[in-house]
Amino acid sequence: MHVTPTAIAGVLILEPRVFGDDRGFFMESYNRRGFAAATDSDIDFVQDNHSRSRKGVLRGLHYQLKQPQGKLVRVVNGAVFDVAVDIRRGSSTFGRWVGVELSTDNHRQLWVPAGMAHGFLVLSDTADVLYKTTEYYAPEHERCIVWNDPAIGIDWPLVAHGIESPLLSEKDRLGSCLAQAELLA
Repeated sequence: MHVTPTAIAGVLILEPRVFGDDRGFFMESYNRRGFAAATDSDIDFVQDNHSRSRKGVLRGLHYQLKQPQGKLVRVVNGAVFDVAVDIRRGSSTFGRWVGVELSTDNHRQLWVPAGMAHGFLVLSDTADVLYKTTEYYAPEHERCIVWNDPAIGIDWPLVAHGIESPLLSEKDRLGSCLAQAELLA
């Protein structure tokens, strides 16, 4: 597995070894020992999630106040622009973001540790996103930071992919700016 650190400590781009030939390909999408070595941590994943979305859907930026979730994110169909925002108070990168394209073709995964807000924009006609989480979903503790908070300044690749404006859920439309958001204790 090839590991690329990002500008935010702990957020990593993971690229598994892919063995391909004219029949297709094989790869280990997750191996506990390999993941532990790559992240220098022993993580227990408790839940796997699968979302399917159409082009232009933007989900996020989500996080949980209690039971914060680490997420190992990958795309098995299509392409997304996946984003992590550091919302750890006292962090030297508080309020900064990193983004990476995850796709069927590049097989990349993004490790988003607890303490981050997470979201993605679908770039292809449809996308299936799978992610493992370190904590269970707790809707009563879920919060959302608005996708276009100017204080964060995420450079979503809307225009480059022919997207006029993102398709948002009501929850995501009503997200808070980082300055007003409830953050982790």
